[in-house]
Amino acid sequence: MLPTSRRQTSRPGTGRARHRRTATALLASAVSVCLVAADAPAAPLGIGDRLFPHLGNPGYDVLAYDIALDYPGRNDRPLEAVTTIDARLTAVLERINLDFAHGTVRSVEVDGDPAGFTGAGEDLVITPGDALEKGERIRVTVRHTSDPVTTGDREGGWVRTADGLAMANQADAAHLVFPCNDHPSDKAMFTFRVTAPDGHTAVANGLPAGVGRTRGAVTRTYRTRHPMATELAQVSIGRSTVVHRTGPHGLPLRDVVPAAHRAELEPWLARTPAQISWMEERAGRYPFETYGLLLADATTGFALETQTLSLFERDLFTDPALPAWYVESIMVHELAHQWFGNSVGPRTWSDLWLNEGHATWYEALYAQERGGRTLEARMRAAYEASDGWRAAGGPPAAPNPPGPGRKIGIFRPNVYSGAALVLYALREEIGRAAFERLERDWAARHRDGTAATADFVRLASRTAGRDLTGFLHPWLYGATTPPMPGHPEWTSAARSATPARRPVPPVRGPGGSRE
Repeated sequence: MLPTSRRQTSRPGTGRARHRRTATALLASAVSVCLVAADAPAAPLGIGDRLFPHLGNPGYDVLAYDIALDYPGRNDRPLEAVTTIDARLTAVLERINLDFAHGTVRSVEVDGDPAGFTGAGEDLVITPGDALEKGERIRVTVRHTSDPVTTGDREGGWVRTADGLAMANQADAAHLVFPCNDHPSDKAMFTFRVTAPDGHTAVANGLPAGVGRTRGAVTRTYRTRHPMATELAQVSIGRSTVVHRTGPHGLPLRDVVPAAHRAELEPWLARTPAQISWMEERAGRYPFETYGLLLADATTGFALETQTLSLFERDLFTDPALPAWYVESIMVHELAHQWFGNSVGPRTWSDLWLNEGHATWYEALYAQERGGRTLEARMRAAYEASDGWRAAGGPPAAPNPPGPGRKIGIFRPNVYSGAALVLYALREEIGRAAFERLERDWAARHRDGTAATADFVRLASRTAGRDLTGFLHPWLYGATTPPMPGHPEWTSAARSATPARRPVPPVRGPGGSRE
């Protein structure tokens, strides 16, 4: 996300008998969570993420989602939906918790059998007829509505555009759209089946996998070829045009634009192939099956790196006050996320700096080449502001938790330019050649997976041939910004007015990794 200025699996059997167990279980990702017995009151669970403790659910690993959405032709009415989840159990479960908070649940089935369900907080708590055994693969089918009209101060989920809908699920809003295990550590394969009235175009993550027609409506199916986090899901429905072109090494590209603005936007869209080539020179081959831009007629205040189809406000490309280098650098920021944040996802939300710091880094490099500020000037300005950012939002790898109703409050300067500053310091410390090897190796080693801050420190140390823990720890967790290697003259604007504080100790996250 960037604020802007202006495993397909075989089907499990159905109706299988199971032995009931009343024992509780301890779970997964090294977060000890007691899985309650079926006769206890339904309660929301979570995997213990430091920033979002109730997000995600223990006891299973989602393998695949199949999400069918029926758009009624108006973006102020709920969509009828069926979400089917294939999962592998990692514990004995008498209940299954899914994150879901903004729709009406009509029915639930587990392996084809009706199951009881109720709401608890922002969880849908499902009680199957029999206990579920560790190691089983199950299929959960939820028939529900998906409401695009927001209530209260809840942020994210559906975005209502001038002609339909798009999605903006970061950080924790996918479960406002469909039932899921809404944490980036649980990636899965996705299939979308979107039905919309004639005259509307539906596009989603991945590649087209079929078109079906009925009287007055069209159903388009899209399927991902790589696992994806729920926060990166994207479905666009509207009176749009899909523009096709070919990228590097035959990569299929498709952009989704308001039909009336296609000609005006084409010069911007045509820049994507060269931008992909630019990124590939620095981070390795593009990691997915397709890419494109979704230019929405909506005011969001941000651009978003939804996997293979990045979301932008149309106005970003039509505002004459914005210089071309700036607009292109924003395009590259979201493109860079396809490597850093999407293909290599954060294991916890405290690892967000690995997403945004890298995307900001490549944005700054690109801007420097296209006429913007030099990288050194930008990093020096970030250094001057860094102590203030840390005081307000926490250090890059241990950001402060968001306030109530402000889940996107974790997206502060400390995880953008503050995190890019960490990368700059690392490059100054180990040299450009070693740093560039590290970047390519990081993207390749963790492709289609998740990684934590501790993983990055280990790989950086291996690449440099020496232990960099003592160097990187203050940069990642310190309350004040360490001296910049090679630039002893750089100072923080806040340092003279703010007494020095001891570094924040590392926080242990799921799996024992440092957040």
